[in-house]
Amino acid sequence: MQNSSMMKKTLKCIRSSLPEMASVLLLLALHLCVFTMSGMLLFTGEKGDGQDRERLIYFRNLPEALTSLLVLLTTANNPDVMIPAYSKNRAYAIFFIVFTLIGSLFLMNLLTAIIYNQFRGYLMKSFQTSLFRRRLGARAAFEVLSSVTAEGEAHPREVGVRPRDFLQVLQRVQLDGSHTQAVMEKVRSYGGDLLSAGEFQKLFNEFDKRVIKEPPPRPEYPSPFLRRAQIVFSHRYFDYLGNFIALGNLVSISVFLVVDADVLPGDRDDFVLGILNCIFILYYLLELLLKVFALGLPGYLAHSSNVFDGLLTVVLLVLEISTLAVYRFPHPGWKPETLGLLSLWDMARLVNSLIVVRFLRIIPSLKLMAVVASTILDLIRNMRAFGGILVVVYYVFAILGISLFRGVIVAPGNGSLSPDNSSAPCGSFEQLEYWPNNFDDFAAALITLWNVMVVNNWQVFLDAYRRYSGPWSKIYFVLWWLVSSVVWVNLFLALILENFLHKWDRRSHLQSLAGDPDSTYQTSAELLFREVLEEPTEDELMEKLSHHPHLRLCR
Repeated sequence: MQNSSMMKKTLKCIRSSLPEMASVLLLLALHLCVFTMSGMLLFTGEKGDGQDRERLIYFRNLPEALTSLLVLLTTANNPDVMIPAYSKNRAYAIFFIVFTLIGSLFLMNLLTAIIYNQFRGYLMKSFQTSLFRRRLGARAAFEVLSSVTAEGEAHPREVGVRPRDFLQVLQRVQLDGSHTQAVMEKVRSYGGDLLSAGEFQKLFNEFDKRVIKEPPPRPEYPSPFLRRAQIVFSHRYFDYLGNFIALGNLVSISVFLVVDADVLPGDRDDFVLGILNCIFILYYLLELLLKVFALGLPGYLAHSSNVFDGLLTVVLLVLEISTLAVYRFPHPGWKPETLGLLSLWDMARLVNSLIVVRFLRIIPSLKLMAVVASTILDLIRNMRAFGGILVVVYYVFAILGISLFRGVIVAPGNGSLSPDNSSAPCGSFEQLEYWPNNFDDFAAALITLWNVMVVNNWQVFLDAYRRYSGPWSKIYFVLWWLVSSVVWVNLFLALILENFLHKWDRRSHLQSLAGDPDSTYQTSAELLFREVLEEPTEDELMEKLSHHPHLRLCR
């Protein structure tokens, strides 16, 4: 975490959010206490009525009542928690509805708003500081190189940097080759004149762009017929034809899944589907060869979509040849036998369903869908800090859970005294057979923490570990719920909102539709806020540089 600037920024954002979060959590605690005491006073009816059932199941004592309402805060046990009292008198539903309205819909969403506001405010300030440091570093480099230029001239007429001095420095530093090439081309575009401070600064904007490589040249054929065929098979309409064939493939798979839904696996006849599968795979192979002919092998591999199609076609071809070798050519009554988990035929059908990925290529042509897709891609690229923090938190809680609960949950038949499925209460840990959700090893601990983070049925975990290890175990699971579901999930929601609002901003949206290259190339997390970041002024930069202990300005 120390080696990631974005992770440190995020952690500082969480730390700065704690006071505001604590105020809402205090309100939540007060809300829980008031309704817990009210519920225990309200559900004290006579034996046998709805109030008594409510008390015995959910409000038996103070810890049980507090746990029931805490789980209701996440709506995991709704409407189970109110059914006993509600069955007796409908008026009791008001108690639970008011609790949910205040806690879940108001206070929890207020907590989300606070985290989002702090996330945006703190990261905005952090990115503004980072932008200032970058501009300051670039300006310091300009001052140093301009002093070198001035030393080479007896009477310098203007302040600037010689392009050859900049290129000499650029060749001696370790940078990505594509970015280095882009900067060098930008420098050469200015000619032999001295680079001004503004031009020098624009050179560093190239590092914020994703350089798009030019596709390799297509092969040249001497025959006019081959040249015309090359034009046909490299046209986008040929891609449309492939997508249409892939659609037919998916329709055939779907139709046979519906037709064979009520037929036992041993009674199915896969003759027609086997023939169709062969035809589609032969078409995909023909499409691959024709595209390689039209674009050349380097040109074909230059597009990631072609690489995916080619790899999928090769895998399908290998599986199909293996299937024909083992089960012979499809004939009436043809049904490949399952050897192990899946047969070769089942594997071919499963891989063939991946052809649906081809239809993701229509997204850029749909403007609104393109905005959503670009938001998802930006999230994947910029989630490293949040994902890194979640990995660390998962690791810490998994190790802690193993230390506390290892060997506590033992499945029936392994020397356990726990009841079996038939005698366990409905909805309990034992009746639901949640035995794999334990902390006996690291992998099982991770899955258990994930299931609790989703908060569906997490009251089952609270109850089971209370019975098997003691009431103090609730502290562990409640802390995990706060850290994962409340804090981290809300931070992730804040990132989604910020990214999506940025994409849907009118200016950004119009730029993307107009084909602005900067809006296409910008990928760093800092550039999510570029529209609202303020560029430092000349006076601010020079004032800061004038007080630098290791830099002596010549002017």
